[in-house]
Amino acid sequence: MSAPQPYTNALAGETSPYLLQHAHNPVAWYPWGEEALTTARQEGKPILLSIGYSACHWCHVMAHESFEDEATARLMNELFVCIKVDREERPDLDRIYQTAHHMLAQRPGGWPLTMFLTHDDHTPFFGGTYFPRERRYGMPAFRELLEGVARAYREQQAEIRTQNAEMITALRRVDATRLDPGVQLDGAPLELARQQIQQAFDPRHGGFGQAPKFPHPTNIERLLRHEAATRAIGRVDEQAGHMALFTLERMARGGIYDQLGGGFSRYSVDDYWMIPHFEKMLYDNGPLLSLYSEAWQLSPNPLFQRVVAETAGWVMREMQSPEGGYYSSLDADSEGEEGRFYVWEPDQVRALLTADQYAVLAYRFGLDREANFEGRWHLHAYHSLEETAAHVGMDAATARALLDEARAILFREREKRVRPGRDDKVLTAWNGLMIKGMATAARVFREPAWADSASRALDFLRAHMWRDGRLLATYKDGRAHLDAYIDDYAYLMDGILALLAVRWRTADLELCLALAEVLLERFEDRENGGFFFTADDHEALIHRPKSLGDDSMPSGNGIAAHVLIRLGHLLGETRYLDAAERTLRAAWPAIGRLPHAHNALLLALEEYLNATTSVVIRGPAQELARWQDTVNPEYAPRRQVFAIPAAETHLPGALAERSAPDSGAIAYLCEGFTCSPPITSPEELHRRLTAV
Repeated sequence: MSAPQPYTNALAGETSPYLLQHAHNPVAWYPWGEEALTTARQEGKPILLSIGYSACHWCHVMAHESFEDEATARLMNELFVCIKVDREERPDLDRIYQTAHHMLAQRPGGWPLTMFLTHDDHTPFFGGTYFPRERRYGMPAFRELLEGVARAYREQQAEIRTQNAEMITALRRVDATRLDPGVQLDGAPLELARQQIQQAFDPRHGGFGQAPKFPHPTNIERLLRHEAATRAIGRVDEQAGHMALFTLERMARGGIYDQLGGGFSRYSVDDYWMIPHFEKMLYDNGPLLSLYSEAWQLSPNPLFQRVVAETAGWVMREMQSPEGGYYSSLDADSEGEEGRFYVWEPDQVRALLTADQYAVLAYRFGLDREANFEGRWHLHAYHSLEETAAHVGMDAATARALLDEARAILFREREKRVRPGRDDKVLTAWNGLMIKGMATAARVFREPAWADSASRALDFLRAHMWRDGRLLATYKDGRAHLDAYIDDYAYLMDGILALLAVRWRTADLELCLALAEVLLERFEDRENGGFFFTADDHEALIHRPKSLGDDSMPSGNGIAAHVLIRLGHLLGETRYLDAAERTLRAAWPAIGRLPHAHNALLLALEEYLNATTSVVIRGPAQELARWQDTVNPEYAPRRQVFAIPAAETHLPGALAERSAPDSGAIAYLCEGFTCSPPITSPEELHRRLTAV
């Protein structure tokens, strides 16, 4: 039996693993909710709002230094009502208070986010991120800060209230949009985004900008789509393709990729993709699965295929619950040390491998060099397979076989170690991203196990997160709760469309359409265009955000507009197309100012300007695979293909007109609103698509 806990606070009844990590702090934490907010109003104490997440390294540091310290906790409890928030469960709160932090501090925020709010209207008047227990890093000690903030709140109420009024006005201005029916939507932002991305491109190591270096999947997707668009008109932009493929290759060879178990870490702390921040997030790996699959269509690099297979394997092995939903993340730390699970000692590796296996692995992954991570070795491919084979004096096929054997041996040995912590809550939005990633990989590589995994996740969400015609945001230990956000709806709709392109289930389309109706009814700003982050019946907060730009994930507005365009063309539903157009018009000034920060919206713009090509194939289930094989091998990002068995009837919208023949199969090809006569052979379909 575990020892009894000396402290238990109001977080003990929560589902979030992050909140539960703090349930036995001496701090009298509350979750965000009416009890905490009422307590603050009644006691007149300012609110100390702390926002973090389970895999956040510096969140753990601040918790150990301050929140587990009894003296610091006494001060927090005496001076403040303390509220702890999981930013993954409450992205609405995180979005608002991160923006407020940026306004107050004039610099970006991050996690842990530490904000101080007024007791009655919850407006932030001071904030920061990580604060150390003692003075260091040019920052005050946390306890000194607490006393100073509490004193200012007592003595400077008038100044604080004036500042707060200005803050609310500024927040409203941040997301303000205005519909201009006269604005001309054109392709200029698509060209400018491509130029802006190139300006940030690192030609030596791939990626964009300098360390810390993030994968930026939306940038890579824009480059791949730009290459495809220019290829279609006969003036291929080879540099755009090079930037995307080179970045994907360097990431796949780097330490940011788990060379033994698959999956990508959050970011690299250096320019070389060598040493990552070791946490693995579901929301990174879903889009990267899609990108590596589509990049393989453009350039069939065996490395890309291996990355897809290993990452999909990691997802099913470690990140999918027995019920079907995908878990959220893996921590960077194990046994109290960041990266401990992943690093090696050369002597340890040498003892596990044959001499030939070690020679190949050591040269390729740097075990014959100086240690690259705190006195130990993290696997990073310094040399290509061909260079490695030449160095050890053997052919590439032999070197590859030895390398695969060595990696498998190390993986089995690593499985014996203490694992990093796993955040096992299931988030609807992140599941939508991974459903799309797994479905795209299944379609490209014709791997039914990956489609099965995506279908299981979707079935889980339908069973547990879709309740009374509305989505819920989070699930753990049998409990689903919290109203869903625009990202939940948009990403899940996008994932469903990707899965329908692999295997048709009319019930999945029906769910997608139900989600679209909620999006239009509850989230859309019909007066000013675009979609709010929260529904119209969501909890009233100090601000209702309408986010347009991409951040660590694509903009919900952009994905919503893109999916509505695709659904609109597939079903002939003009309401969807009109809502997407209103979103683009509302976002047009923001897109024009900084196109490459709005890549999700550029997906919608591209298919608004250049109509989506929709292919619907009808016929006996046993014939459909041959037709799909004809159209799926190519990278054609503006094409959507659905193979619907003849047995599926009562289809909605324009699909009802796409009937199956009495025998054989048939294809219906439409570009936007223009449809060709039915096509009766896969060869003719391929010819027509090539001519499009």
